[in-house]
Amino acid sequence: MTESKQPAASSKQFPDWVFNGATQFQARLRGVVSPLARRAWKFELTGFDRLPKTGAAILCPNHISFLDSALLMILSPRNISFIGKSEYMDSWKTRWFFPKVGMIPVDRSGGEKSHAALDAAERVLRRGELFGIFPEGTRSRDGMLYKGHTGAARLAIKVGCPIFPVGIVGTREIQPPDAPVPRLGGHVKISVGRPIEVSRYTSRGVDPMVLREITDELMFEIRELTGQEYRNTYATKKRTETIVAETAEIPRFSEAQIAAAEKSHA
Repeated sequence: MTESKQPAASSKQFPDWVFNGATQFQARLRGVVSPLARRAWKFELTGFDRLPKTGAAILCPNHISFLDSALLMILSPRNISFIGKSEYMDSWKTRWFFPKVGMIPVDRSGGEKSHAALDAAERVLRRGELFGIFPEGTRSRDGMLYKGHTGAARLAIKVGCPIFPVGIVGTREIQPPDAPVPRLGGHVKISVGRPIEVSRYTSRGVDPMVLREITDELMFEIRELTGQEYRNTYATKKRTETIVAETAEIPRFSEAQIAAAEKSHA
């Protein structure tokens, strides 16, 4: 293995420790929160035995609720470091907590500003730990599954570790987008799929076509686990809100109106 990089400069200049990934604090918190979560909600967990007991792996779930990463962290048998938006670090109430539970802040404006988070993810994997990233890049506000970004594929090829597709169903009903807190009660299903081994691609290098091929395979597997409708476009908050609004504004015509229109064009 090559020596991992030091943290790149962040646009918000976070201290280096926030990029360390999951600590024993996450493990201790899991012991307390997991029993409480199992009393609050009913869980159906499948495929968790597929996760390696040791060694690096990337977990890639769909993203439909704020709860998604939290539940994976507390239900997983191992610590998981997760990418999270840097805005969570803006408040003094969360600036200490989120990094301690394993969140690695990422500047989502793109370009070089995201390098610190990606470098941190590489270090986590080279330590032989689990790393989680949402390939859609943001929460789906309409419940659909969106086109995946290629960051997970790039990391997997670079480090030489498997990617596990993860399907999450039910968290959106418990805590929809913009809901400040989750409601009690409800059923959550989390399924870990078969690993995608990237070793068959390594001879082709980190080629954009290879990254897209791996990512499309990943999104197909996630869709198989969740049953979500797939949209071959990237998710953004504005886009998903627009889709919902446009769908709501589609005019509904009666049969008489349709017949009259057809007659006028005959």
